[in-house]
Amino acid sequence: MLNWNLIREMDHLRQEMDELFRGAGIGPQLEAAFLPGVGTRRFPRLNVREDADHYYLQALLPGVDASQIDMSVVGNTLTLAGERQEAPENQGKTWHRRERGAGSFLRTIELPMEIDTAKVSAEYSHGVLQVTLPKAEAAKPKRIAVNVR
Repeated sequence: MLNWNLIREMDHLRQEMDELFRGAGIGPQLEAAFLPGVGTRRFPRLNVREDADHYYLQALLPGVDASQIDMSVVGNTLTLAGERQEAPENQGKTWHRRERGAGSFLRTIELPMEIDTAKVSAEYSHGVLQVTLPKAEAAKPKRIAVNVR
């Protein structure tokens, strides 16, 4: 239970329920009525890849001010949180379609290996956050020579 995380468990439960409804063929009908706002959708959209020494994460955060992004890494878990502000000129208007939401977001990603938190770096440009996450030396596989007698 050391790595138990309520937010992650609730997200897994939501994903399982989504799959259940999709399998029954009623997912799209429920989506608009029961998933209001950006907070319950998969935001920000992420790409995660790796090489021998690093994980690389790209998060799409269009319209989010860099000062509104909060990122933390503990062990092998990365958490992105922040807020996308609604433009003042959009308030009080009648909307006909609204697919880009505003408000707070929180996304937690569990990586397969521990991260060297002292060496994590991030850059934000044109609405894309790029994070480099070095793998911890202690977590990397070690090659052990086998002696033949």
